[in-house]
Parts: sequence; C-alpha cells; structure tokens
Amino acid sequence: MDQVKIGKFISQMRKEKGLTQKQLGEELLISDKTVSKWETGKGMPEVSLMLPLCEKLGINVNELLTGERIPEEDYKKKAEENIMDIMREKEESIKKVIIEAVAFVITLAGMSLIMVAGLAELGIWQRGLLIAIAVIVMAGGIAVGAMADMSIGTFECKHCGTRFVPSATSYIFGAHTITRRRLTCPKCGKRSYCKHRLTH
Repeated sequence: MDQVKIGKFISQMRKEKGLTQKQLGEELLISDKTVSKWETGKGMPEVSLMLPLCEKLGINVNELLTGERIPEEDYKKKAEENIMDIMREKEESIKKVIIEAVAFVITLAGMSLIMVAGLAELGIWQRGLLIAIAVIVMAGGIAVGAMADMSIGTFECKHCGTRFVPSATSYIFGAHTITRRRLTCPKCGKRSYCKHRLTH
C-alpha cells in the first residue's frame, strides 16, 4: 500500500468535507497531529479507526486503502489487490520475526561460548579457540539479522516517499534507530532517516 498516496487522498477527502485536521481529529477522538501524520504518509490509521474515518470522509475502506475513488467496475479488482497487499505484508512480517529470532539464538549461542571460555578450566589455546568460534558465531548472527532487515521489505524516503532496497554497503554504514536507517534515496538523492516498510 502506498502510504503517501493514501495520505493525500485522506487530505483531499477531508478538505472536500470542509473539515480541518483538528475537527476531523476531534470527531475521531484523536489529535490533529495524528491526522497530519496520516496525510503526510508517515503513518496509517489503526484498524479500529478505519471505519469511523471512512464514515466521516464519505468513502469506503477499499477506497481508503487504494488512496483514490474507485469506479464500481474496478471495485472487486481493487479489493483483491488490497487483500493481497495485506497478506503480503503479514507474510513479510512473519518472515522477519522468524529470521530475527534465528539471528538472536545464534548470537546468544556465541555469547554462551564466551561465558564457557571464561568460566571453564581450559588451556590457553583451547580458550582462545573457543573465543574465536564464539566471535564467528556472533558475527554470523548479526549478519543474518542485518540481511533480514535489508532484504525483507523496503526503506521509504522521508522526502519523496520512494521505496527502495539499499545496497549492502549503504545499509551497513548507515546510522540507524530501531525502525529507521540513514540512507540516500536513489530517486531524489536526498539523505535522511528512511523508515523500514515491510511491503514493496
């Protein structure tokens, strides 16, 4: 789903209804900042708010998720596309959780080996070998986690909304938070903290 397109559509429908962001927020019992976040493509309405939002804007959920008015003859096709997008996003999310769990277990195994090397009565060469194996195992776990984060889904440019998969080099050297990574957009060329999205 294209969050930027959906955001512009919410903004357009709100204006057509003669509502300010604050008025729409008050009717939905949320802040105008939340409405602004939707309209700028930086977030999506929670599932519990979708029906009330659609009711206020005079649209249906299918149109909301598509980000445009849908002619009757295209309604079924768009509904199927939206369902497939949601299923794809759920599948990608499950994949990411599984890979990250595997990466965590591998890293934990490496840490356990370091503890064993520190606590067990071993010779110097045995201790050194165990620590070397532990470092390799932990590096493998971190690499698996990083590859999952990089390959599952895309990163969305803060400026133009383009979604892209970064190169391994730009990913590795990009400063990051839990959900964002500092990358250069291949379309607009601007460098910013791009949000990780599970869909393409």
